[in-house]
Amino acid sequence: MAYDNDIPMTDLSPTDRFAALLERSADYHRMDKALAWLAEHWRDRPSLDDAAEFVGLSPFHFQRVFTRWAGVSPKTFMAAIAHAEARRSLEAGESVLDAAYDAGLSGPSRLHDLFIAQEAVTPGEARRRGEGLTLTWGWAPTPFGEGLFVMAPRGLAGLGFAEGLRTGGAGDPKAEAFEDMRRRWPAADWVRDNAVAAKVARQAFLGEAGPLPIQLIGPPFHIQVWKALLQIPSGATATYADVARWAGKPGAFRATGAAVGANPISLLIPCHRAIARDGRLTGYHWGLARKAAMLGIEAVGRFEAA
Repeated sequence: MAYDNDIPMTDLSPTDRFAALLERSADYHRMDKALAWLAEHWRDRPSLDDAAEFVGLSPFHFQRVFTRWAGVSPKTFMAAIAHAEARRSLEAGESVLDAAYDAGLSGPSRLHDLFIAQEAVTPGEARRRGEGLTLTWGWAPTPFGEGLFVMAPRGLAGLGFAEGLRTGGAGDPKAEAFEDMRRRWPAADWVRDNAVAAKVARQAFLGEAGPLPIQLIGPPFHIQVWKALLQIPSGATATYADVARWAGKPGAFRATGAAVGANPISLLIPCHRAIARDGRLTGYHWGLARKAAMLGIEAVGRFEAA
């Protein structure tokens, strides 16, 4: 289907909402090269023609596909990022905004509020590297491309992506993404079920079936850091020093950075909102272009609310 941005998601049937999510996921893959370029060059305020030429599309086609994905034009998208940067600079020492902005947009780019119930495993369960756990996994669409969903008995344990993964491998991106996730819990029993993954994607991104439970599986300090990341409101960022302080280890910058990098549940545990003290995006396990895209969408919501 070709989704009309003027029709609210809530006015669509569940089948059409999922079709719109599929289309948005496909659009992200068409735009990932452009998003990486915009993330690098937004300070130069490139023209629509420049961006379209870089990705080998006509300006009309580029604007149409990008707007369908983001809900706004490339020009508005870059203006939102610039606005967020300026606002951050004016915060006079405050690295986290004291107000949460709605990151949702109208139409297919609406990201519903995520109500997350976290339940951590015990330290003993974490040490066993998944032994005794059955993990159900599969691929399903997300607004940022196809996602790898991993479900534990008590909730979502992993959400990753293939393209952009910082493994350095040259093989099949999906196979590498699965191995990257499996290495976290190598002793678990892994069962593939794409239908379960699609159901979780509907719950996470279309608001179906109520709150999405999350099961945090990792060392105690990592879990403290992942819970601290949930304190960063949508549309805002925080430094690694902030996150370390919230996790109860104000001097443990490197350990905090490692814990942020080890977060298995991308986007929903918002490690993409952690940035360097000087404002640089720095590394992201699932690719800097995807991090910039996530922050850009949230910045648009902030920009429109301002």
